[in-house]
Amino acid sequence: MTSVDLVVIGGGQAGLATAHAALRRGLQPVVLDAAARPGGSWPSYYDSLTLFSPARFSALPGMPFPGDPDRYPLRDEVVDYLTACTAALDAEVRHHSRVEQVTADGDGFTVTTVDGTPVRAATVVAASGGFGTPYRPALPGLDGFTGTVLHAGRYRTAEPFTGARVVVVGGGNSAVQIAVELAAVATVSITTRRPLRFQRQHILGRDFHWWLARTGLDTSRFGPRLASGTVPVIDDGRYRAAIRAGRPDHRPLFRRLDGDRVVWADGATERVDVVLLATGYRPHLPYLVGTGALDEHHAVLHTGGVSTTVPGLGFAGLERQRSFASATLRGVGRDAAHVLDSLVRRPGRHAAARMAR
Repeated sequence: MTSVDLVVIGGGQAGLATAHAALRRGLQPVVLDAAARPGGSWPSYYDSLTLFSPARFSALPGMPFPGDPDRYPLRDEVVDYLTACTAALDAEVRHHSRVEQVTADGDGFTVTTVDGTPVRAATVVAASGGFGTPYRPALPGLDGFTGTVLHAGRYRTAEPFTGARVVVVGGGNSAVQIAVELAAVATVSITTRRPLRFQRQHILGRDFHWWLARTGLDTSRFGPRLASGTVPVIDDGRYRAAIRAGRPDHRPLFRRLDGDRVVWADGATERVDVVLLATGYRPHLPYLVGTGALDEHHAVLHTGGVSTTVPGLGFAGLERQRSFASATLRGVGRDAAHVLDSLVRRPGRHAAARMAR
Protein backbone atom coordinates (compact mmCIF):
# COMPACT_ATOMS: atom_id res chain seq x y z
CA MET A 1 0.00 0.00 0.00
CA THR A 2 1.29 3.44 -0.94
CA SER A 3 1.65 5.89 1.98
CA VAL A 4 1.77 9.64 1.37
CA ASP A 5 1.38 12.88 3.29
CA LEU A 6 -1.75 13.95 1.46
CA VAL A 7 -4.30 12.50 -0.93
CA VAL A 8 -6.05 15.10 -3.08
CA ILE A 9 -9.27 13.79 -4.61
CA GLY A 10 -9.89 15.53 -7.92
CA GLY A 11 -7.51 16.81 -10.58
CA GLY A 12 -9.33 19.94 -11.70
CA GLN A 13 -8.59 23.49 -10.63
CA ALA A 14 -9.28 22.80 -6.94
CA GLY A 15 -7.10 19.70 -6.89
CA LEU A 16 -4.22 21.40 -8.67
CA ALA A 17 -4.38 24.40 -6.35
CA THR A 18 -4.37 22.08 -3.32
CA ALA A 19 -1.43 20.03 -4.59
CA HIS A 20 0.53 23.21 -5.31
CA ALA A 21 -0.16 24.54 -1.81
CA ALA A 22 0.88 21.20 -0.31
CA LEU A 23 4.21 21.20 -2.13
CA ARG A 24 4.93 24.73 -0.89
CA ARG A 25 4.39 23.46 2.67
CA GLY A 26 6.78 20.54 2.29
CA LEU A 27 4.10 17.89 1.84
CA GLN A 28 4.12 15.26 -0.88
CA PRO A 29 0.63 14.85 -2.36
CA VAL A 30 -0.87 12.26 -4.67
CA VAL A 31 -3.75 13.49 -6.82
CA LEU A 32 -6.44 10.94 -7.67
CA ASP A 33 -8.55 12.05 -10.62
CA ALA A 34 -11.52 10.15 -12.06
CA ALA A 35 -11.17 11.79 -15.48
CA ALA A 36 -9.16 10.36 -18.34
CA ARG A 37 -7.38 13.65 -19.00
CA PRO A 38 -6.59 16.96 -17.30
CA GLY A 39 -9.02 19.86 -17.21
CA GLY A 40 -11.47 18.94 -14.48
CA SER A 41 -15.06 19.84 -15.37
CA TRP A 42 -14.10 22.39 -18.01
CA PRO A 43 -14.15 20.12 -21.10
CA SER A 44 -17.83 19.34 -20.43
CA TYR A 45 -19.04 22.97 -20.31
CA TYR A 46 -20.83 24.66 -23.21
CA ASP A 47 -18.72 25.60 -26.21
CA SER A 48 -18.97 29.38 -26.00
CA LEU A 49 -18.36 29.69 -22.25
CA THR A 50 -16.25 32.78 -21.60
CA LEU A 51 -14.73 33.73 -18.27
CA PHE A 52 -16.10 36.84 -16.63
CA SER A 53 -12.70 37.57 -15.08
CA PRO A 54 -9.66 38.62 -17.15
CA ALA A 55 -6.78 36.20 -17.61
CA ARG A 56 -4.65 38.07 -15.06
CA PHE A 57 -7.25 37.29 -12.38
CA SER A 58 -7.99 33.75 -13.60
CA ALA A 59 -4.77 31.96 -12.76
CA LEU A 60 -3.90 29.35 -10.17
CA PRO A 61 -1.02 30.05 -7.77
CA GLY A 62 2.40 29.59 -9.34
CA MET A 63 1.19 29.47 -12.96
CA PRO A 64 0.24 32.73 -14.74
CA PHE A 65 -2.41 32.47 -17.44
CA PRO A 66 -0.58 32.89 -20.77
CA GLY A 67 -1.36 35.49 -23.40
CA ASP A 68 -2.97 38.92 -23.10
CA PRO A 69 -3.67 39.35 -19.37
CA ASP A 70 -6.67 41.61 -20.06
CA ARG A 71 -8.57 39.22 -22.32
CA TYR A 72 -11.44 37.00 -21.17
CA PRO A 73 -10.41 33.39 -21.84
CA LEU A 74 -12.68 30.89 -23.56
CA ARG A 75 -13.48 27.41 -22.28
CA ASP A 76 -10.88 25.65 -24.43
CA GLU A 77 -8.19 28.09 -23.33
CA VAL A 78 -8.96 27.17 -19.73
CA VAL A 79 -8.71 23.45 -20.57
CA ASP A 80 -5.31 24.04 -22.21
CA TYR A 81 -4.19 26.09 -19.22
CA LEU A 82 -5.18 23.40 -16.70
CA THR A 83 -3.49 20.77 -18.84
CA ALA A 84 -0.27 22.80 -18.72
CA CYS A 85 -0.65 23.25 -14.95
CA THR A 86 -0.98 19.49 -14.53
CA ALA A 87 2.15 18.83 -16.60
CA ALA A 88 4.15 21.39 -14.61
CA LEU A 89 3.04 20.11 -11.19
CA ASP A 90 5.83 18.31 -9.31
CA ALA A 91 3.47 15.70 -7.93
CA GLU A 92 1.96 12.42 -9.01
CA VAL A 93 -1.41 12.81 -10.74
CA ARG A 94 -3.24 9.55 -11.37
CA HIS A 95 -5.97 9.75 -14.00
CA HIS A 96 -8.63 7.03 -14.37
CA SER A 97 -8.53 6.83 -10.56
CA ARG A 98 -12.07 7.36 -9.32
CA VAL A 99 -12.20 7.22 -5.53
CA GLU A 100 -14.75 4.76 -4.17
CA GLN A 101 -14.28 5.07 -0.43
CA VAL A 102 -12.44 7.08 2.21
CA THR A 103 -12.03 5.34 5.54
CA ALA A 104 -10.83 7.30 8.57
CA ASP A 105 -9.14 6.05 11.70
CA GLY A 106 -7.09 7.63 14.45
CA ASP A 107 -3.88 7.72 12.41
CA GLY A 108 -5.19 8.98 9.08
CA PHE A 109 -7.10 7.67 6.10
CA THR A 110 -7.22 4.82 3.64
CA VAL A 111 -8.42 6.00 0.23
CA THR A 112 -9.57 3.24 -2.12
CA THR A 113 -10.21 3.65 -5.84
CA VAL A 114 -12.76 1.70 -7.87
CA ASP A 115 -10.06 -0.72 -9.07
CA GLY A 116 -9.31 -1.60 -5.45
CA THR A 117 -6.02 0.29 -5.17
CA PRO A 118 -5.60 1.69 -1.62
CA VAL A 119 -3.53 4.73 -0.68
CA ARG A 120 -2.70 5.56 2.93
CA ALA A 121 -2.53 9.25 3.88
CA ALA A 122 -2.29 11.39 6.98
CA THR A 123 -4.55 14.01 5.41
CA VAL A 124 -7.21 14.05 2.70
CA VAL A 125 -8.59 17.02 0.79
CA ALA A 126 -11.75 16.40 -1.22
CA ALA A 127 -11.22 18.66 -4.22
CA SER A 128 -13.59 17.02 -6.65
CA GLY A 129 -15.40 20.33 -6.53
CA GLY A 130 -18.95 21.46 -6.14
CA PHE A 131 -19.99 20.67 -9.72
CA GLY A 132 -20.43 16.91 -9.60
CA THR A 133 -24.23 16.79 -9.56
CA PRO A 134 -26.45 19.06 -11.69
CA TYR A 135 -29.12 20.51 -9.41
CA ARG A 136 -32.71 19.85 -10.48
CA PRO A 137 -35.07 21.96 -8.37
CA ALA A 138 -38.50 20.71 -7.35
CA LEU A 139 -40.50 22.93 -9.68
CA PRO A 140 -44.27 22.30 -9.94
CA GLY A 141 -45.01 20.04 -12.88
CA LEU A 142 -41.37 19.57 -13.91
CA ASP A 143 -41.40 15.78 -13.54
CA GLY A 144 -44.48 15.53 -15.76
CA PHE A 145 -43.32 17.99 -18.42
CA THR A 146 -43.68 16.32 -21.82
CA GLY A 147 -41.21 18.54 -23.62
CA THR A 148 -37.44 18.43 -23.19
CA VAL A 149 -35.87 19.14 -19.81
CA LEU A 150 -32.17 19.88 -20.10
CA HIS A 151 -29.68 20.98 -17.46
CA ALA A 152 -27.12 23.59 -18.48
CA GLY A 153 -24.44 20.98 -17.81
CA ARG A 154 -25.58 19.17 -20.97
CA TYR A 155 -25.99 22.28 -23.14
CA ARG A 156 -23.30 22.74 -25.79
CA THR A 157 -24.45 25.04 -28.62
CA ALA A 158 -27.57 26.93 -29.68
CA GLU A 159 -28.00 25.43 -33.16
CA PRO A 160 -30.04 22.34 -32.12
CA PHE A 161 -32.66 24.69 -30.61
CA THR A 162 -33.27 26.74 -33.76
CA GLY A 163 -36.93 27.78 -33.93
CA ALA A 164 -37.80 26.31 -30.52
CA ARG A 165 -39.64 27.90 -27.60
CA VAL A 166 -37.22 27.75 -24.68
CA VAL A 167 -37.58 28.69 -21.03
CA VAL A 168 -34.31 29.11 -19.13
CA VAL A 169 -34.63 28.76 -15.35
CA GLY A 170 -31.97 30.60 -13.36
CA GLY A 171 -30.44 34.05 -13.02
CA GLY A 172 -26.68 33.51 -12.73
CA ASN A 173 -23.90 34.28 -15.16
CA SER A 174 -24.23 31.04 -17.12
CA ALA A 175 -28.03 31.27 -17.24
CA VAL A 176 -27.92 34.73 -18.79
CA GLN A 177 -25.04 33.90 -21.13
CA ILE A 178 -26.83 30.78 -22.43
CA ALA A 179 -30.21 32.52 -22.71
CA VAL A 180 -28.78 35.40 -24.75
CA GLU A 181 -26.96 32.93 -27.01
CA LEU A 182 -30.13 30.87 -27.53
CA ALA A 183 -32.19 33.98 -28.28
CA ALA A 184 -30.28 34.42 -31.53
CA VAL A 185 -31.94 31.29 -32.92
CA ALA A 186 -34.96 30.62 -30.68
CA THR A 187 -37.75 32.34 -28.74
CA VAL A 188 -36.42 32.46 -25.19
CA SER A 189 -37.61 33.56 -21.76
CA ILE A 190 -35.38 33.60 -18.70
CA THR A 191 -37.34 33.11 -15.48
CA THR A 192 -36.27 33.66 -11.87
CA ARG A 193 -37.74 33.90 -8.39
CA ARG A 194 -36.01 37.24 -7.78
CA PRO A 195 -35.10 40.17 -10.02
CA LEU A 196 -31.94 39.81 -12.06
CA ARG A 197 -28.95 41.66 -10.65
CA PHE A 198 -26.19 43.06 -12.81
CA GLN A 199 -22.67 44.17 -11.98
CA ARG A 200 -20.85 46.45 -14.40
CA GLN A 201 -17.81 44.66 -15.74
CA HIS A 202 -15.79 47.87 -15.91
CA ILE A 203 -15.75 50.69 -13.37
CA LEU A 204 -13.74 53.84 -14.12
CA GLY A 205 -11.85 51.97 -16.82
CA ARG A 206 -10.92 49.02 -14.61
CA ASP A 207 -12.33 45.52 -14.60
CA PHE A 208 -14.56 44.74 -11.63
CA HIS A 209 -12.09 42.08 -10.46
CA TRP A 210 -9.31 44.67 -10.29
CA TRP A 211 -11.42 46.59 -7.78
CA LEU A 212 -12.07 43.43 -5.75
CA ALA A 213 -8.33 42.78 -5.55
CA ARG A 214 -7.50 46.43 -4.87
CA THR A 215 -10.01 46.80 -2.05
CA GLY A 216 -9.50 43.33 -0.60
CA LEU A 217 -13.25 42.71 -0.50
CA ASP A 218 -12.74 39.14 -1.67
CA THR A 219 -10.62 38.25 1.34
CA SER A 220 -11.72 40.73 4.00
CA ARG A 221 -13.83 39.96 7.06
CA PHE A 222 -16.81 40.94 4.91
CA GLY A 223 -16.12 38.02 2.55
CA PRO A 224 -18.57 35.57 4.17
CA ARG A 225 -21.27 38.26 4.18
CA LEU A 226 -20.67 38.99 0.50
CA ALA A 227 -20.72 35.26 -0.26
CA SER A 228 -24.13 34.84 1.31
CA GLY A 229 -25.95 37.13 -1.11
CA THR A 230 -27.16 36.57 -4.66
CA VAL A 231 -24.22 36.74 -7.04
CA PRO A 232 -24.90 39.35 -9.75
CA VAL A 233 -24.42 38.82 -13.46
CA ILE A 234 -21.19 40.49 -14.54
CA ASP A 235 -22.07 42.48 -17.63
CA ASP A 236 -20.24 44.64 -20.13
CA GLY A 237 -23.61 46.05 -21.19
CA ARG A 238 -24.68 43.53 -23.80
CA TYR A 239 -26.63 41.18 -21.53
CA ARG A 240 -28.75 43.86 -19.90
CA ALA A 241 -29.36 45.40 -23.33
CA ALA A 242 -30.42 42.05 -24.78
CA ILE A 243 -32.92 41.47 -21.97
CA ARG A 244 -34.30 45.01 -22.28
CA ALA A 245 -34.83 44.29 -25.98
CA GLY A 246 -36.69 41.10 -25.11
CA ARG A 247 -34.11 38.73 -26.58
CA PRO A 248 -34.50 36.94 -24.21
CA ASP A 249 -37.32 38.39 -22.17
CA HIS A 250 -37.28 38.08 -18.38
CA ARG A 251 -40.29 36.85 -16.40
CA PRO A 252 -41.08 35.91 -12.81
CA LEU A 253 -40.85 32.19 -12.16
CA PHE A 254 -43.79 30.31 -13.63
CA ARG A 255 -46.55 28.86 -11.44
CA ARG A 256 -46.23 25.38 -12.89
CA LEU A 257 -45.66 23.24 -15.94
CA ASP A 258 -48.66 21.34 -17.29
CA GLY A 259 -47.91 18.73 -19.94
CA ASP A 260 -46.11 20.66 -22.66
CA ARG A 261 -47.36 24.04 -21.43
CA VAL A 262 -46.08 26.62 -18.97
CA VAL A 263 -48.43 28.56 -16.71
CA TRP A 264 -46.87 31.95 -16.04
CA ALA A 265 -47.22 33.98 -12.86
CA ASP A 266 -49.92 36.16 -14.46
CA GLY A 267 -51.98 33.11 -15.44
CA ALA A 268 -51.09 33.15 -19.14
CA THR A 269 -50.23 29.78 -20.67
CA GLU A 270 -48.28 28.74 -23.73
CA ARG A 271 -46.64 25.70 -25.26
CA VAL A 272 -42.95 25.24 -24.54
CA ASP A 273 -40.47 22.94 -26.29
CA VAL A 274 -37.56 23.07 -23.86
CA VAL A 275 -37.03 23.89 -20.19
CA LEU A 276 -33.33 24.51 -19.62
CA LEU A 277 -32.27 24.41 -15.97
CA ALA A 278 -29.35 26.77 -15.33
CA THR A 279 -29.77 26.06 -11.63
CA GLY A 280 -26.26 25.19 -10.60
CA TYR A 281 -24.71 22.11 -9.12
CA ARG A 282 -24.29 20.30 -5.84
CA PRO A 283 -21.18 18.51 -4.52
CA HIS A 284 -20.97 14.81 -5.35
CA LEU A 285 -19.02 13.16 -2.56
CA PRO A 286 -20.28 9.56 -2.29
CA TYR A 287 -16.85 8.39 -1.17
CA LEU A 288 -17.34 10.27 2.13
CA VAL A 289 -20.61 8.56 3.05
CA GLY A 290 -20.13 6.79 6.36
CA THR A 291 -17.24 8.96 7.53
CA GLY A 292 -19.43 11.47 9.39
CA ALA A 293 -18.24 14.28 7.10
CA LEU A 294 -21.69 14.80 5.58
CA ASP A 295 -25.07 15.51 7.12
CA GLU A 296 -28.23 13.49 6.46
CA HIS A 297 -28.76 15.40 3.20
CA HIS A 298 -25.16 14.72 2.12
CA ALA A 299 -24.21 18.37 2.61
CA VAL A 300 -20.64 19.03 3.71
CA LEU A 301 -20.05 19.79 7.40
CA HIS A 302 -17.21 22.29 7.37
CA THR A 303 -15.98 25.71 8.40
CA GLY A 304 -13.95 27.46 5.73
CA GLY A 305 -13.23 24.13 4.04
CA VAL A 306 -12.03 22.30 7.14
CA SER A 307 -14.21 19.41 8.28
CA THR A 308 -15.90 20.05 11.62
CA THR A 309 -16.46 16.34 12.24
CA VAL A 310 -13.50 14.41 10.76
CA PRO A 311 -9.98 15.47 11.85
CA GLY A 312 -7.53 15.66 8.98
CA LEU A 313 -10.16 16.10 6.28
CA GLY A 314 -10.51 19.25 4.20
CA PHE A 315 -12.32 20.50 1.12
CA ALA A 316 -11.46 22.74 -1.80
CA GLY A 317 -13.55 24.14 -4.62
CA LEU A 318 -16.91 24.22 -2.86
CA GLU A 319 -19.20 27.03 -3.92
CA ARG A 320 -18.93 29.96 -1.46
CA GLN A 321 -16.58 27.95 0.71
CA ARG A 322 -15.02 31.13 2.09
CA SER A 323 -16.02 33.81 -0.44
CA PHE A 324 -18.01 34.22 -3.62
CA ALA A 325 -14.78 33.38 -5.54
CA SER A 326 -14.21 30.04 -3.80
CA ALA A 327 -15.27 27.88 -6.73
CA THR A 328 -13.40 29.95 -9.32
CA LEU A 329 -9.91 29.83 -10.77
CA ARG A 330 -9.05 33.11 -9.07
CA GLY A 331 -10.31 32.14 -5.63
CA VAL A 332 -9.62 28.45 -5.12
CA GLY A 333 -5.90 28.92 -4.48
CA ARG A 334 -6.50 31.08 -1.42
CA ASP A 335 -8.95 28.57 -0.02
CA ALA A 336 -6.61 25.64 -0.63
CA ALA A 337 -3.82 27.42 1.23
CA HIS A 338 -6.14 28.21 4.13
CA VAL A 339 -7.31 24.60 4.39
CA LEU A 340 -3.81 23.15 4.34
CA ASP A 341 -2.54 25.68 6.88
CA SER A 342 -5.34 24.55 9.18
CA LEU A 343 -4.77 20.84 8.62
CA VAL A 344 -0.98 20.69 8.89
CA ARG A 345 -1.00 22.38 12.31
CA ARG A 346 -1.84 19.00 13.83
CA PRO A 347 1.54 17.62 14.96
CA GLY A 348 2.63 14.06 14.38
CA ARG A 349 0.32 12.89 11.60
CA HIS A 350 2.58 13.65 8.66
CA ALA A 351 5.66 12.40 10.50
CA ALA A 352 3.84 9.12 11.10
CA ALA A 353 2.93 8.87 7.44
CA ARG A 354 6.56 9.35 6.38
CA MET A 355 7.72 6.65 8.82
CA ALA A 356 5.22 4.25 7.26
CA ARG A 357 6.66 4.70 3.79
